[in-house]
Amino acid sequence: MSDEEWERFLRDAEAGAGSAPVEPSARARETERRLRDGAGRPEGWRTYTPASPRPRSRTGWYLTGFAAAVALLAVALFPQQIVGWSGGDGGQDATPLAAETGPPREAPGAGPDGRATLAEPFRGSPAARWADGAAGITVPAAKATGWMDAAQVEQALGRSRDFLVAAGLDPRVLRGARPTEAITLLNPHQKDVQRYLRTALSARTPTPDTDPLLLFSRFRPEQTRLVGDVVKTRGRLTYREGKRGAVEVTADVTFVYPVTPAAGDGEVIRTIARRQIVMSWDDPDEVVTEPGTMTLLSYALDMTNGGCDAPTGYFVPPFGRAAADEEGATDASRQVDPYDRTEPLDLSGGTGTAGDGCATATRS
Repeated sequence: MSDEEWERFLRDAEAGAGSAPVEPSARARETERRLRDGAGRPEGWRTYTPASPRPRSRTGWYLTGFAAAVALLAVALFPQQIVGWSGGDGGQDATPLAAETGPPREAPGAGPDGRATLAEPFRGSPAARWADGAAGITVPAAKATGWMDAAQVEQALGRSRDFLVAAGLDPRVLRGARPTEAITLLNPHQKDVQRYLRTALSARTPTPDTDPLLLFSRFRPEQTRLVGDVVKTRGRLTYREGKRGAVEVTADVTFVYPVTPAAGDGEVIRTIARRQIVMSWDDPDEVVTEPGTMTLLSYALDMTNGGCDAPTGYFVPPFGRAAADEEGATDASRQVDPYDRTEPLDLSGGTGTAGDGCATATRS
């Protein structure tokens, strides 16, 4: 109480008025002191103030959440355009396809339009999602079959794929060299095949029956060169027990070769070759053969952009004006999709047969 208030109290007391001041409690005095000193209100005895959390900014979370919401909305409304943003092949989904383990039920869908270029030779093609080289040839699990146990079947399957690689992917063979490694896997005692090899690889003008392209992929290096070092493939091997206990392996593989003129004018087209080859790994007690070699039972080829005239022993891509000439020689009433693998190979509708005109490829 101030001195002025105390003097006023004394005067009032002498006059018989007012009431005696109540001495503030210790807590009241403490409260008055805190208020006077600016310390704030004292903490209640039944209150609890948790420790202050470490400050953090939530701006980043809000921005991230907003961006994610916008992205999801864009994908829902414009899926094709979003795929293009990802840097795929000409706006086409670049997700690799799963391995082909059985007969396809339908042909690949039509992707976004796109013209092949030196930088993107598979642009606009279903092959953009196919595997590279040997990785695109599916080899099944091995089990004991015929005269072979599981380990021998696995070895036969591996050598069957080795033959396909040596015949259709070897860079030297693609440039016209002799397919020596592939030939070493063929039974040297199979007279008809040995006769075919001698004729096919030496004749200047092979016939449809002696065309080396039936087994081997070849380009004339002075006319054509491959774009890059990647050949796309898709296909599989299957096997069963054949005659006299042999292990009969069937290969059905499509090869896609991006090529450009050797002169280098920048034009890029794709030569597509689908081969079906049946190979017999014979029991040496039943068939005259050599270890590590197989007998060819059949082989066939269907090709697109490989030449529509008489066989030359090499793929002849229709560059420049040759494309228009070849288009005029094709039979428009027969059309074939070179990427359609749903049906067994049918040479009567192929795109590489000479004679009554080639079929027309719906895409390449």
